[in-house]
Amino acid sequence: MPEMTFTVRWPDGRVLDHYSPSLVVHDHLAEGASYDVADFRERSATALGLAAERVRERFGFTCSSAADSLHGIDRLAASYPSDGVVTVLRLHPPLPEENPS
Repeated sequence: MPEMTFTVRWPDGRVLDHYSPSLVVHDHLAEGASYDVADFRERSATALGLAAERVRERFGFTCSSAADSLHGIDRLAASYPSDGVVTVLRLHPPLPEENPS
């Protein structure tokens, strides 16, 4: 199953990678686009939920890395105002040295 990483800039300027076990993120986030924190969190939750479900359908279990990514996004989103801006810098396959976050 193709996996991917999406690199985003959070409202405080912090740049972080988030992991998805599926390319479905491309259907919910656009490279170069900016979203308010609440919208980014919702789009990420939808995409990562679908990604986890695709893994479940294919392998018989959900992807804990997708859940971990969403948990990290939820934690970060809660620390910013809902109208803060998150910018998607890059949608890409993970590099071998990258760890899902």
